[in-house]
Amino acid sequence: MVILHAFLALLAGFAVMALMVIALTALLTRLVPSWTGAQGKPQPGYVFVNLGYSFLAAAAGGYVTAWAAVSNPLVHVLALGIVVLALAALSALQSRGKQPIWYLLSLLALSPLGVLAGGLVRLRVLGIL
Repeated sequence: MVILHAFLALLAGFAVMALMVIALTALLTRLVPSWTGAQGKPQPGYVFVNLGYSFLAAAAGGYVTAWAAVSNPLVHVLALGIVVLALAALSALQSRGKQPIWYLLSLLALSPLGVLAGGLVRLRVLGIL
C-alpha cells in the first residue's frame, strides 16, 4: 500500500505539471499567436515566458508531490525531480536542431530545480525546514 501511495503522489505531481504546461501553452498560443513561430523557430518572448511558466509548473508539481506523500516527502520530490530530468533530457534529444541549444539546456536545468523548489516550499509550510 505504501508503494501505491508513493506512486500516486508522483503521478499527482507530474499530472499537475503536465496540465499546467498544456493549459499555459494553449493560452499563450491563443493570446500571442505570432510568438509561437508556426513557420520557424519560436520568438524570444515566447521562449522566456515558456521557461518561466515551466519552472512554476514544475514547482507546483513538486509541491503537490510533497503534499500527497505520506512519509518522506523530500524523497518523493527527489524521485519526481529525477523523472522530470530524464523526460526533459529525452525531449531535448528529440528537439535537437529545432530549438536553440541554450533553450533546451535551460529547460533541462529549470524543470528539476522547479520540482525541488516546490517540494522545499511544502516542507517549509510543514515546518520541517
